Amino acid sequence: MADVTRKNMFHIPDGVIYLDGNSLGPLPKSVPEALGSVLQDEWGNLLIKGWNAAGWMEQPTRVGDTVGRLIGAAPGSVVMGDTLSIKVYQAVAAALKMRPGRKVILSDTGNFPTDLYMVEGLIRTLDQGYELRTVAPGDVTAAIDMDVAAVMLTEVDYRTGRMHDMGAVTRAAHDKGAVMIWDLAHSAGAIPVDLTAGGAEMAVGCTYKYLNGGPGAPAFIYVRPDLADTIDPALSGWLGHEQPFEFKLNYQPGAGIERMRVGTPPVLQMAALEFAMKAWEGVDMQDVRNASIALQEQFIAGVERAVPQLELVSPRNPARRGSQVSFRFEQGYAAMQALIHMDVIGDFRAPDIMRFGFTPLYLDAADVEIAVERIARVMHDRLWDDPKFKTRNRVT
Repeated sequence: MADVTRKNMFHIPDGVIYLDGNSLGPLPKSVPEALGSVLQDEWGNLLIKGWNAAGWMEQPTRVGDTVGRLIGAAPGSVVMGDTLSIKVYQAVAAALKMRPGRKVILSDTGNFPTDLYMVEGLIRTLDQGYELRTVAPGDVTAAIDMDVAAVMLTEVDYRTGRMHDMGAVTRAAHDKGAVMIWDLAHSAGAIPVDLTAGGAEMAVGCTYKYLNGGPGAPAFIYVRPDLADTIDPALSGWLGHEQPFEFKLNYQPGAGIERMRVGTPPVLQMAALEFAMKAWEGVDMQDVRNASIALQEQFIAGVERAVPQLELVSPRNPARRGSQVSFRFEQGYAAMQALIHMDVIGDFRAPDIMRFGFTPLYLDAADVEIAVERIARVMHDRLWDDPKFKTRNRVT
């Protein structure tokens, strides 16, 4: 198995075992200096000239191509900007226009709530009789019928790590004439993805998790190249115009993926992501996947041996699991806070899920061994029973 460890490229505080990359990736060491240069040399010295001289205007598609490489997208088919919520809205709105007469958006009960919220808001805005239909994850393919305009799913379940079969679901959607939209928030940088081979019309995702773009890092949207010049963007923003600096009063969509741009790109956040993506240069996603599975299997075996009262809720078969492992415990929130106090950082997802992410770029077998030992101590010594660990923070 190829060694993908690049721990020396990341800033992780001494003594900390960081198992929360599926909520926020750690800071790549190169980013502060590089971002300082952008601040001083580009914003500071170039001022507004930076849009041309520093390539700020091209940044969303340039960075999009670096993300696209990790998700099997053709060059020029991914663009960065806005938040994942906005990109979900764009994708679903475009899909509905592609299938006039169909009124159902199909998703599953394991989808991340913001995706469902955005669809609910879109339905209210359109007020044309659309319906959001959610079914159990295992029932998705059977639920696709000729009323479904779009199937919108998160490939890797944010709570359990259960993974959809992207190829099979996409084929099922296409068999019924539905548009397929994938949310890759827990896939990009975590598991191999091949959007080109899969054939889905659109995909969206965020970059602050496994791609280490930092809090608030911009999201991305992918449009299949054969559709890029015809897709109708619902959010017809200034920078999605074919000639934004002609200042025409009527919107005319830009060419290809450019039309999925909306507003001014967040240059500083995007610069941080662009430098963070250098950690992925020369990395093969299958090698990352193999290393991740090895770490997960070590972790599961160790936890189940040391702490049998924790219930594995992630799929036991690693082929059906993303790059995370989740255990159920009634006092999961307090236990996770106690564990964080001991410098093993995971996170909690209501109502009772202790979640751990595995990124072999900065985690190794020794880290996993230490994490298991500290989890065992938290559980055996009932450290979670301290009242200070039971007060819920706003972010869990």
